[in-house]
Amino acid sequence: MDQPPVACANAPRHAGTGSAALSRTRRWLFAALGALATVLAVVGAILPGVPTTIFLIIASYCFTRSCPWLEERLLSHRLFAPYAPYVRQGAPMPRRARVIAIAAMWVSIAMSLIGLERAGWLSPLFAAGLVGSAVIGTIAILLMRRGPSPSGPVHPAASASARGGGSA
Repeated sequence: MDQPPVACANAPRHAGTGSAALSRTRRWLFAALGALATVLAVVGAILPGVPTTIFLIIASYCFTRSCPWLEERLLSHRLFAPYAPYVRQGAPMPRRARVIAIAAMWVSIAMSLIGLERAGWLSPLFAAGLVGSAVIGTIAILLMRRGPSPSGPVHPAASASARGGGSA
């Protein structure tokens, strides 16, 4: 690790009055939002129907702006490592994976809503929260990087396999 954990609390010094305090407050706010998104990602990794990847993307974004070492730790954790290629820059989520993820999420949500309704445990607020999370997850999955940029593939190995050749 390049930075010790204490580095998150120490914002860089800026010229001018109050800007260092604002920067420190902003970093703490991003760290807190990243921690909340991480908790929601853990819930999503455990419970079917709750999105995981979108919360990892949010956590990664927040940690990048507050504590980059926390982002690395998050994405290297064994629970989230399978999602890391889709969160890190340059690795697109395949179309088939997006379709399967969206379908599985909505089927799980529908089954959960039906089961909770039949048991009499479904409150309108919980249903709205669940559907709202699914809508956010769906939008995030649809907006994820769709593939290599027009300037070329992201990885050299992808270039060789796209031309039909192997490694030289």
